[in-house]
Amino acid sequence: MKTIKLGNTDLNVSRLCLGCMTYGEPDRGRHAWTLPEESSRPLIKQALEAGINFFDTANSYSDGSSEEIVGRALKDYAPRDEIVLATKVYFPMSNLSGGLSRANIMQSIDDSLTRLGTDYVDLLQIHRWDYNTPLEETLEALHDVVKAGKARYIGASSMYAWQFAKALYTADRYGWTRFVSMQDQYNLIQREEEREMYPLCQAENIAVLPWSPLARGRLTRPWGEITARTASDEYGATLYAKSEENDAAIAQRLATIAEKRGVSRAQIALAWLLAKPVVTAPIIGASRSEQLADLVKAVDIELTSEEVNELESAYQPHSVVGFE
Repeated sequence: MKTIKLGNTDLNVSRLCLGCMTYGEPDRGRHAWTLPEESSRPLIKQALEAGINFFDTANSYSDGSSEEIVGRALKDYAPRDEIVLATKVYFPMSNLSGGLSRANIMQSIDDSLTRLGTDYVDLLQIHRWDYNTPLEETLEALHDVVKAGKARYIGASSMYAWQFAKALYTADRYGWTRFVSMQDQYNLIQREEEREMYPLCQAENIAVLPWSPLARGRLTRPWGEITARTASDEYGATLYAKSEENDAAIAQRLATIAEKRGVSRAQIALAWLLAKPVVTAPIIGASRSEQLADLVKAVDIELTSEEVNELESAYQPHSVVGFE
């Protein structure tokens, strides 16, 4: 597994990050398709054995049970200082109203550390932009979390470029801790971040951690094929509902290139992302052993300029979604 610096930090992370939304008790939270602990642990162990050292979860995933499962597995399978562990704060929990107020951030980080079974996280990310809390209150609270040693760095996720620029400027103005990463939606059928967010990230040496790099599975199988997850994934449907025709055309080009190379569609879609200079580590999800093994192989694929052009040239402007 290849590694790369996380932006301007001292953290070396694997080129793929294992997203842990898949791992959580199905009877907790909003996702009935998640894997319980006994099914999750072998996949986390497999990821470690494949060289993945970067794990991303959130306090809201399966109402905290994702953090519990991931924390116990990592404690059993790997030394803490060899792992880069990321979590998030914003969405409501059964015991918290949500948002990015000082009170919520302080309570959330303590709760997350307890569930994860660790004294600190390497990266604490704000899951969304909070329109109801002053930015200064949020940034000062995050700064205090870092100064208390509960998080080494802070990151952001899914917002407009002007908002991110404002946050970076405000942190600099007051001497507070700066965001070092941006986790946002980016894949072959949703490339709007290339317009403003990614030039900003490149200029500021911000690590980019794309979520939904395979468009929630749409880029891994024949277009329109339904799985148990897609059938129940109401949020995923909102991300791609308005661009079906264009997305299908891109997916067909992806399938053609994958077939010619004799590899999976997922590997080609990830290889395209990994070739982007701004991308640090796409956040992959895996619910099966063979699926995870397949995704890891993408790190060694290099696309030709002709293949990249074939994948990109059909793209048309899309609506900006995923900030909710």
